[in-house]
Amino acid sequence: MAEFLKGMILSVLSEKCYNEFFVRYNFLDEPCLKATLSKGLGIGIIAGSILVKVPQILKIVANKSAEGINIYGVYLELFAITANFAYSYIMNFPFSAWGEGTFLAIQTAIIASLVLHYGGSPGKATVFLATYVGLVSAVVSGYVPKDVLWNMQAVNVPIIVIAKSIQVLTNYKNGSTGQLSAVTCLLLFGGSIARIFTSIQETGDSIIIITYCVSTIANGALVLQLFWYWNVVKTTKNVNKKKKKRI
Repeated sequence: MAEFLKGMILSVLSEKCYNEFFVRYNFLDEPCLKATLSKGLGIGIIAGSILVKVPQILKIVANKSAEGINIYGVYLELFAITANFAYSYIMNFPFSAWGEGTFLAIQTAIIASLVLHYGGSPGKATVFLATYVGLVSAVVSGYVPKDVLWNMQAVNVPIIVIAKSIQVLTNYKNGSTGQLSAVTCLLLFGGSIARIFTSIQETGDSIIIITYCVSTIANGALVLQLFWYWNVVKTTKNVNKKKKKRI
C-alpha cells in the first residue's frame, strides 16, 4: 500500500520534491512548492477541460441554433488550440502543461461542425470533421518539421486576437452574446490565467507563455461582454414585461 501511494504521489511530484516533503519534512521548499502547485494546476485544468465546452455544445443542440457564434472565429480558435498542443507534444513538454489542448480541440471541432450543421450545411460539417482528423494525424506524426510547428505556434498570438475580436465584434453588432455559454467562457478565462503560471514553471518556452497571456486578455474581453449584455438583456426583458402589463 505504501509503495502504491508513493507511486501516486510521484506521478505529481519529482523524486527530489518527494524527498523534501516526505523524507526531510521540508514543506517550505520554494522550488518544490512552485513545481507542485504548477503540476496540480495543470492536472486540474486538464480535468476541467474534459467538460469545459460541453455547456456550449449542449446549449447549441438544445436550441438547435448556433446564432451569434461566428464560424470563422471558431476556425481560428481551433487552429490556435491545435497548433499549441501539436507543438507541445512534439517538443515533449509534460502532458500536464498542455493536455487540455487535446480535449479543447475535440470540443471546438464539434462546435464548428454544429455551427455548420445548424447553419444549413450538414454535408460540410461531416467533411470538415473528416478533414480535421486527417490534418491533426499528419501534424502530430512527427513528419512535420519542428520549425514549422514553432511558426504555427508563433502565429497563434495574432490568430487568438483575430479570432476573439471577430466574436467580440459579432456580439457588439448583435447587441448580445447569442448562444455563447457563460460557464464555458468563464472556465476558459480562468484556465488561461492558470496556464501562464504553469507554462513558466513547466516549459519555460517564451512563445507558449506569450500565447497564454494574449489568450487571457482575449478571453477576458468576452467575459466582460457576457456580464455587460447579461444586464442589458435583463433590463430589456423587465421593460417588455412592464409594457405587457400596461397593455
